[in-house]
Amino acid sequence: MLRKWGVHTTHPRYFGLFNPTPTWWGIAGELLAAGVNPQLAAYSHAPAAVEMERHVLRFVAGRLGLPTAEGSFTVGGAEANLTAVIVAPTRRFPAYAGGGLAGLARRPVLYASAESHLAWLKIAHMTGLGRDAVRLVPTDSRHRMDLAALRELHRADLAGGFEPFLLIGTAGTTAGGALDPLPELARQAGEWGLDFHVDAAWAGAVALSDRLRPLLDGVELADSVTVDAHKWLSAPMGAGMFLTRHPDALAGSFHASTSYMPAQSGQFPDPYATSVQWSRRFAGLKVFLALAIAGRPAYAEQLERDVRLGELLARRLSEEGWPRVNDTPLPVVCVADPEAESQGPEHSAAWHAAVADHVVSGGQAWLSTVRLAGRPALRLCLTSHRTTVSDVEAAVTALNQARKAV
Repeated sequence: MLRKWGVHTTHPRYFGLFNPTPTWWGIAGELLAAGVNPQLAAYSHAPAAVEMERHVLRFVAGRLGLPTAEGSFTVGGAEANLTAVIVAPTRRFPAYAGGGLAGLARRPVLYASAESHLAWLKIAHMTGLGRDAVRLVPTDSRHRMDLAALRELHRADLAGGFEPFLLIGTAGTTAGGALDPLPELARQAGEWGLDFHVDAAWAGAVALSDRLRPLLDGVELADSVTVDAHKWLSAPMGAGMFLTRHPDALAGSFHASTSYMPAQSGQFPDPYATSVQWSRRFAGLKVFLALAIAGRPAYAEQLERDVRLGELLARRLSEEGWPRVNDTPLPVVCVADPEAESQGPEHSAAWHAAVADHVVSGGQAWLSTVRLAGRPALRLCLTSHRTTVSDVEAAVTALNQARKAV
């Protein structure tokens, strides 16, 4: 049933969302974690498991330029980003921990790009901020957060009696792979006294490559960062990571004490007291094993290879009359057919959807449709370590055949 009724995300021609082809070491880690089944709520119950996770988190934090950061593994990026939205007001508003939003004089608001992952809306709903507290900032021609629009929104919020508390930069948007201007956002957050969070759920992986690491310049200035190992680091789902340079605020957000939990031992707090989750599986083992066995250079090689394949795909599609409509160095390629676009956005959206459906239903590849600033397009993303040049050529052929058929 799983083979017949499911998208095969591990296939080398899966060019869809950030779902990984897991490595064998990651799969082995899942099997070991399930078999031993350690409980990571309390340090004293699973010290080896907790230390392995801490080792991975310190390693990733170091590559991001946050060597003193603390954090935790999460189910995914949404939980990690939820953690950021809980930690930021805990740090900024002394009355928040006890009195919640009712204890604040003004309504808090946060800022994220209109092209960011809209889990922010769900997070605002869950935390009681309300969805209207999320300011989705318009983007520029490269689909990055527009700094002038951000400043205008901030001025309006101050004039309207709101309390800005968090600015979010996205490193690798889901739709088009855009990289927000992180250094400028960090400076702006510092000037306004806001926490600065970077959602690098996907593109944070490039920190493992010395050549690609400059794409994340500015992330080292963040108060907190989200990275998902189950995206471009090829770990089985789910393996999100939340990192913060403010461990006291993290502990202040989630501390709890009960008689049925063992007393804290050692200098580090128990995981249940520094994360959203209480009972938690050993999610970090699959990442620990893969990094220990393959090593950082092997990951860097794959990341750099994927970027080259993305460049090849964009070039080949352009040669075949599919101009690229997104601007990113990351291997997300969005293209649109000029003739379909010339007949208006409604026709273009229907036409591109029909082309995607033709390719997918034919079993040649999996790709998706997307809208970038409202512009319909086809989206292909390369993150599988199994994808080769021949798979790229097959995708180009499939798109050309679909264009003729539609």
